[in-house]
Amino acid sequence: MGIVYYANYLVWFEVGRTDLLRQAGWTYRAMEEDGYSLPVIESHCEYREPARYDDEIEIRTHGSLASPVRLKFSYEVVRTADGACLAAGHTVHATLDRNRKPCRLPERVRTVLQPGAQA
Repeated sequence: MGIVYYANYLVWFEVGRTDLLRQAGWTYRAMEEDGYSLPVIESHCEYREPARYDDEIEIRTHGSLASPVRLKFSYEVVRTADGACLAAGHTVHATLDRNRKPCRLPERVRTVLQPGAQA
């Protein structure tokens, strides 16, 4: 059909989230080595227009604190050729320590979530 499979958008959200943290100087691997994990506890995607194969897209990502132990990432999937927003959504994450218990977000993640931080 030439249309991108719907589940790929959630993969693109993950790419945006990973890039945002990497730009802040903290990779997922380093985060896990430091004893933190951010499992997804909620996800939502609103499909507005289909992405087609060979479309160049940009994933716009920003994060915000939802609580002391939860964070929310918001995403827009934008076609670069015309600036159309193809999809928008969010994911909510819990912060867990090495023992898989909820814990406060580390300061370096809080810094990424300051207003204006975007990938």
